[in-house]
Amino acid sequence: MKFRITSEGLSLTPLMALVTRPDCGAVASFVGTVRNHHLGRKVTHLEYSAYEAMALEVLQRIEEEGRDRWPEVSFGCHHRVGLLRVGEIAVVIAVASPHRAEAFAACAWYLDRLKADCPIWKKETGPDGSEWVSPRP
Repeated sequence: MKFRITSEGLSLTPLMALVTRPDCGAVASFVGTVRNHHLGRKVTHLEYSAYEAMALEVLQRIEEEGRDRWPEVSFGCHHRVGLLRVGEIAVVIAVASPHRAEAFAACAWYLDRLKADCPIWKKETGPDGSEWVSPRP
């Protein structure tokens, strides 16, 4: 599956295999991990939740819109839900294209659209308590 919401661990390699095609000479990727701080506060873990059915529809719709801009590009995105500790992978995005410039541009564009449009929410927890970083579900 090129688009997936899962509580299981993520790896870039399987997603790359799903988007790569013989006519594509470039694969750009993004791997987002849990960092140990945010806005000066220590972070011990994140909790992601999602409206899964709608999130999958949005991930696919973003691809369709991206293919309007870059017809030869293939997109894929896997996103975690549940509790993630510092260093764990939260999201992987892979974009295959015949040329690198389009692959890089499309990958950055996809990530921006994911963060803006997809119903996936993040709660940060640290020694000072918990806080929803994005709008609460």
